Amino acid sequence: MNPTSKERLKGMSFNKMIPNILTLLAMSAGMTAIRFALQDRWELSVIAIVVASILDGLDGRIARILKGTSKFGAELDSLSDFICFGVAPAMMLYLWSMQEAGRFGWILVVLYSICCALRLARFNTNMEQPDLPVWAYNFFSGVPAPMAAGLVLLPMILSFQFGRDILIRPEVTTLFLIAVSILMVSRIPTYSFKNFRVPLPWVLPTLLFVGIFAAFLVAEPWPTISVVMILYAASFPLSIRSFRSLKKQAEALQRKSPPAKAEDLDDGE
Repeated sequence: MNPTSKERLKGMSFNKMIPNILTLLAMSAGMTAIRFALQDRWELSVIAIVVASILDGLDGRIARILKGTSKFGAELDSLSDFICFGVAPAMMLYLWSMQEAGRFGWILVVLYSICCALRLARFNTNMEQPDLPVWAYNFFSGVPAPMAAGLVLLPMILSFQFGRDILIRPEVTTLFLIAVSILMVSRIPTYSFKNFRVPLPWVLPTLLFVGIFAAFLVAEPWPTISVVMILYAASFPLSIRSFRSLKKQAEALQRKSPPAKAEDLDDGE
């Protein structure tokens, strides 16, 4: 038996399949959100989107930890993101509010889905650009799809706390749909938190904060999610300022670096 046949018999490690399984679970949660919306069970619909966003945040990190990243997984993740954060929120808002606006309402939710698809396509393309500076990986270009879903659903989430009289009006939802659609396809630098490292003295306080946050999320989910979304939107000026500062520092270092000499370009033979 040749080595190739042995590799086929071994198959793929189950550990490397875990990220794709999480992605499929996230996709199932996104589809379930649409089902709950069709039944007017709005709170469960939002919870399904929250579950999808948590699973979406885990699959990529677990894939890197288990060294199970693949082109297949990246494409599957993008398809799942489009369903969970591009299609599901659009359908939820249309059924909740925008169908009152008729054709105009449908045009706006389709616009949101299109912008989400464009944002995901641009993200996948940028992943293949090897010339990005190291510091640029700390930022997204535009608002990522999971956070965009949370922002665009904010009127619905707030209505769980303050009533639906004003927040359910198509005019309010229209403002959020247009604003979030623009933010997704914009070039505004937003924090990615992917390479965020916790200093050793702050490890225990961070774990304590996560525990408190989890307790609030379970006990008071809607105020907690609302505060998180508002704070995230408030971070845009800070991320823009941080991006520009790092860019200026990088450009200053490049200007100070001496030009390469002829002997430095020798091939060493």
